[in-house]
Amino acid sequence: MLAATANKGAEVTAAVLAASQDGITLVIGLAGLMAFWAGLMEIAEASGLTKVLAGLLRPITSRLFPDIPPDHEAMGAIILSMAANILGIGNAATPLGIRAMEKLEELNNNPGTATDSMCTFVAITTSSLTIIPVTVIGMRLAAGSAAPADIIPPTLIATGASTLAAVIIDLMWRKLGQHSGGQE
Repeated sequence: MLAATANKGAEVTAAVLAASQDGITLVIGLAGLMAFWAGLMEIAEASGLTKVLAGLLRPITSRLFPDIPPDHEAMGAIILSMAANILGIGNAATPLGIRAMEKLEELNNNPGTATDSMCTFVAITTSSLTIIPVTVIGMRLAAGSAAPADIIPPTLIATGASTLAAVIIDLMWRKLGQHSGGQE
């Protein structure tokens, strides 16, 4: 009986070590992926690409964020954060989202209270439209998936539906606030 218990202990130890090694390999791979995309986002901002993207997205962003001047830094920060989410690199989107909220707070006439644009931004980033789920593809690849990119169509459908629902609810909430005497 003692030999069987010792054997089980050795099996558990071997399993823990193997799982730890797999976990570390996954984390290192994802860290490299996150560093790459975060660096790419910084380059995009420094090169002026965000201003180009802002121009291309102006018809959409001007409707979603009507109280933000189109050339304000807040719009660029919002677009960068949305781009990170669209590319499925949520970890890179987090610091970009914080920066966007800081820039939105600069435009806030009532500091400390969420504006309509802040609420819209949170709704859109939380619902997180994702076209290319880079992080998930990386995780599937690291786990040995034969077809790691097969996640793209269902991800696009699910996140497209969630983002559409978030935008519709946000717009309805704004209309309700305007009719009940709330802030614009």
